[in-house]
Amino acid sequence: MATDVGTLLKRYFGACERHGVSPNKSIMTSLFKAKIKKAHHETATLSVSIDDLKDVDFYPLRDLLTEIDGSEIDVVDMVNRFSCALNGEYVTQLLHAVDKKLGHVDICDVSFGKEFLLDIAQQGLTCQVLNLRSSHFRKLNMVGKFVHMHTLNLDFSASLTSFREDCFTCMPNLNFLSLCATRITNLWTTSAALAKLPSLVDLRFQSCFFTHDMEYSSASFGDEGLGSGHTGLGPHGELPYSSDEVFPHLQLILDNEETNDYDEISFSTMDMHDDDYFSAGSVKSSGVKKCISRHPSPICFEKHYREYMIASLPKLSVLDNLRISKTDKEKAKDIFTSHFEYLPYNRHNKESLVSLLQQRETSANLSATHASRNSFSFSLRKTKHFYSRSLSAAKMGSSAWPALRSLSITGSSLREERRNFRPRQFEYHPTDSSLMVIGTLDGEVVIVNHENGKIVSYIPSLGALNSVLGLCWLKKYPSKLIAGSDNGSLRLYDIRHYTSRQMHHNRGSVFFDDFDQLTSVHVNSTDELFVVSGYSKDVALYDIGSGKLLQVFANMHWEHINVVKFSNHNPFLFATSSFDQDVKMWDVRQKPNQPCYTASSSRGNVMVCFSPDDHYLLVSAVDNEVKQLLAVDGRLHMDFGIASTGSSQNYTRSYYMNGRDYVVSGSCDEHVVRICCANTGRRLRDVSLEGRGAGASMFVQSLRGDPFRDFNMSILAAYVRPNSDSEIVKV
Repeated sequence: MATDVGTLLKRYFGACERHGVSPNKSIMTSLFKAKIKKAHHETATLSVSIDDLKDVDFYPLRDLLTEIDGSEIDVVDMVNRFSCALNGEYVTQLLHAVDKKLGHVDICDVSFGKEFLLDIAQQGLTCQVLNLRSSHFRKLNMVGKFVHMHTLNLDFSASLTSFREDCFTCMPNLNFLSLCATRITNLWTTSAALAKLPSLVDLRFQSCFFTHDMEYSSASFGDEGLGSGHTGLGPHGELPYSSDEVFPHLQLILDNEETNDYDEISFSTMDMHDDDYFSAGSVKSSGVKKCISRHPSPICFEKHYREYMIASLPKLSVLDNLRISKTDKEKAKDIFTSHFEYLPYNRHNKESLVSLLQQRETSANLSATHASRNSFSFSLRKTKHFYSRSLSAAKMGSSAWPALRSLSITGSSLREERRNFRPRQFEYHPTDSSLMVIGTLDGEVVIVNHENGKIVSYIPSLGALNSVLGLCWLKKYPSKLIAGSDNGSLRLYDIRHYTSRQMHHNRGSVFFDDFDQLTSVHVNSTDELFVVSGYSKDVALYDIGSGKLLQVFANMHWEHINVVKFSNHNPFLFATSSFDQDVKMWDVRQKPNQPCYTASSSRGNVMVCFSPDDHYLLVSAVDNEVKQLLAVDGRLHMDFGIASTGSSQNYTRSYYMNGRDYVVSGSCDEHVVRICCANTGRRLRDVSLEGRGAGASMFVQSLRGDPFRDFNMSILAAYVRPNSDSEIVKV
């Protein structure tokens, strides 16, 4: 027989007497209220206000809560809204003291430490509703058991940037999740994490509502199909603000907060015509539809965010308080297909790596057996790239979370086992897949095995400290490279004469005439010539064999030239990109004042490079203006349509990856690298950079695709913190 509330009250008094403390007034009040509710045949709720508890109240309350499951109390709610005197470890034990009857848990995280949050995330809770607003999670990893929970609110968790791969694995009944005013940005890892929630139908990264000149349909935001325990959110789709309303556990502070420019966003009327965001019949408009967004997370500003989420999470019924109609889903599918690539190389279904390896082995054996025959089955006549691309697609499809690690360099010519190098530029070796050359801010040139971090060759700075900005390997003589520094010095080094243990300062080196304010160096395809540009309008042409400066092409642009690149196969053609918004193709055999052609961008150009087969030019202008041109005449082939940030200092750099199949692009004001298909322009994946520790945001200085490994790259990343060194991140 269940213990009645009156008996529970007596036992609470007895526990207080045993522990030598006075009964807590708020606990007594809550028990009396529950007793009255039970007498009126209403739900008897024991509401525990954690704000009113002190450490001395812990033991009697814990004794009381352990008896709840066998009592007449129907639900226990535990609420903390302000700073609290109770120890965080005690709060954890109280939360775990109630088993089947734990209802709402409302915790304002300002009072409790990291261990408290980790315990909840790792151990789980038996509650139905969990409100952890303003929590201090950075990478959420809720792997504990939350089998009864149907509602989770993480609004205003300003440190929250992403989800770990195992997050949300034990929440089978969660149907409502709110993530307003977080720092979440990545569409791919976010949707992959949320896809593990089988019952999720209502998701919110922002709170959207209509302007007041609309007439609302009462059915617009009903609770139909939202699962048990979910209540309609009112005509504006907002959570109620009074603790006495239907969602006391999700009381927000929206009305009490001052909003800044990003707290409230008005979607322009051009975005909201017809059924763009609203299901048919939900609104009777007296004018043009308009939607107001409050407290959006950064992910909401990603291009095609809404369509991507709807297409990736087909079970959703409501997104950002807006009902998802059948038309919305059809539109989302079309936009996803047009602008995103589900898997690399247009694969539509995820495949097993083991299965593909077995197919490749079987195909090879059959091909050898039938080599003398004139015809093969179609399955044997795969293209030479079929299995490599299929394996790449399978690897990418196996996880949305890329593996990132910092390149740690150990051992130097100075016989120091560990030393901090400050990288400023780097290049992969053209023939040895394990090697990379790094130029530092201190003028050093370091050849490192990037697979194990060991230094292979070390070339110290000569003379005054300077930054190495230009690096280029020779192709026919891959032990040699040219390095250029911002003080104008140019050197050719043979790394065979520079080991990690001994150095010969001049042996195997060639000194060239200086080029003032140097920024870029590149060698032609025959290793006979190289070109140099800098903070000027000129380009210098050098002869490698003789070491002589052959010619200076003056005034090639109206503003300084950022990058100069030779063609990969034609030894006479090179391209220049400048802040004057022009990209120009030149032929060293022609007059330097007459380019082969000129192509223009709408902003200053930061980068240009040839595709490996020289079919295309990849041009990167300020603030994510990335285009692919036909190398033969400069016509536009592809505009990748990356959203701009509005910053005139957001310098963008882009390179090819997987031959010329994909493009990687990053900018110095953003912490993300975008991977796009070079053939279709569709976005495959974003890679987000996150530094070590809270507030350690990282930004992209430079990047390169690994020429030997598909979908591998290295990124030169800088911390936003002052006095922090850059580092090379391998992906």
